[in-house]
Amino acid sequence: MASPDETRVDVRERGAGNQASDRRLWMQFQAFGGCADPKPLVRALEASRIEGVLYQDVMDPRGVAVVGLSEDPAFFVGAWREVLNGEPFASFVPKPALRMFGRTYSSGYEADLEDWLLKRPRRTVLNPAWPWAIWYPLRRSGAFSRLSAKEQGEIMREHGMIGHAYGDADLAHDVRLACHGVDERDNDFVIGLVGRDLYPLSHIVQAMRKTVQTSQYLETLGPFVVGHVLWQSAQR
Repeated sequence: MASPDETRVDVRERGAGNQASDRRLWMQFQAFGGCADPKPLVRALEASRIEGVLYQDVMDPRGVAVVGLSEDPAFFVGAWREVLNGEPFASFVPKPALRMFGRTYSSGYEADLEDWLLKRPRRTVLNPAWPWAIWYPLRRSGAFSRLSAKEQGEIMREHGMIGHAYGDADLAHDVRLACHGVDERDNDFVIGLVGRDLYPLSHIVQAMRKTVQTSQYLETLGPFVVGHVLWQSAQR
């Protein structure tokens, strides 16, 4: 008979050196159309004192998108909901197909777990030096889940090497969120790519097409939203 310790479910995030944490950062992406003048949105967000980013949608001349950040998921049915249901957001047309929601997560090898889960995502999304962004969801195929841990690790290392090369060159920086069970279209992850210029963000997506994960083990990818920062909250 298994002991209680052997059957206990541990949902903590894990890092290198036996690090463990119950803390995560949640993010939600919401998009709207019909916004001819986004300046009132800036004033509303500043007054709300929430952590977040406001983008102008490159693909829609009246489109905007906003990302909210919080460690507490209840924030998204509290203060966040009040902001989105209040003016001026309430006057615009929501784009449900572009909604995204997810949480930071660890792979078990992070040298500084708290930084990875909480601080690095904030530095990335709220960095005024990186105004361009591409956000999109993805879902892996069931075949990936059936691979051994070793095979999965090899596939992800290929992906990670490309990402690190772009990051080290200050061309593209990523936010990776898990959304298992909290995405209405059953996606697995939400990806945010941010940087100084738009072209490198497009270039890394192109480069990733050749990886084993993208070419063989992705069920769906996108839709993609291309945004340019109009407002960011200060980093906390």
